[in-house]
Amino acid sequence: MTDPYAAFRLLHHGDRPLLLPNAWDHASAAALAARGYPAIGTTSLGVAAAAGLPDGGAATRSETLALARRLRGLPMLLTVDVEAGFSDGPAEVAALATELAGLGVVGINLEDGRADGSLAPTVSAAAKVAAVKDAVPRLFVNARTDAWWLGVADPLPQALERAAAYRAAGADGFFAPGVPDTDTIGLLVREVGAPLNVLHRPGGPTVAELARLGVARISTGSLLFRAALGAALATMDDLRVAGGAASTTGNGTAAGGGGEPPSYAEVQRLSDRR
Repeated sequence: MTDPYAAFRLLHHGDRPLLLPNAWDHASAAALAARGYPAIGTTSLGVAAAAGLPDGGAATRSETLALARRLRGLPMLLTVDVEAGFSDGPAEVAALATELAGLGVVGINLEDGRADGSLAPTVSAAAKVAAVKDAVPRLFVNARTDAWWLGVADPLPQALERAAAYRAAGADGFFAPGVPDTDTIGLLVREVGAPLNVLHRPGGPTVAELARLGVARISTGSLLFRAALGAALATMDDLRVAGGAASTTGNGTAAGGGGEPPSYAEVQRLSDRR
């Protein structure tokens, strides 16, 4: 298919969910593309951490654009995490989306969480979605609610209200990271009225289980970046403790290094240059 926008949209309507890995630099995106993943997203945490900046604080607009520019020409479809659009103004968010589309980007994630840990008013978040769709109608807008991630009281009604508002504003998909169980995921699939995107959670539902529920897209978010950081730490710990005698696994992680990758909060602390 020669139309990248149509190709990306079609990936949300296949027999299996779109498994979307999230890259943080050119090498990670190129490696994933070489493995045959047809579409790749960016991770705002990875982009921010690589620059020594906090995620979710509207601090990485230029870094996000620079990465999209570097990824031009790679053999995959690209969707970009733009946090909340790096602005409270719908016109500014639409201008960013237009610039990204000019670089060949086919989709964006646009979230409603704010740096102070609250949710933006529904009407404000929906206005950003509408402005982007007015400016670049074919761009796939994956509207994300952080109702679960931010610990909102009784998040399900809030999420359903926001899904309806974002859909009415033109959103093409709905992203709900942090949904706690399969019953809630299934309900969202039935009620949202747009392709549902969930975040892969180690120990959570498998790809097959999410497919049976009707999930359209499964993102890795910051997991790959954090796993890479964890593998680097495990390799160095092995070298320091065992002199490098231990073998490494096929993915480069030190055998026996083990342990969970650094958490999102840990990476945020590492990225604070103040």
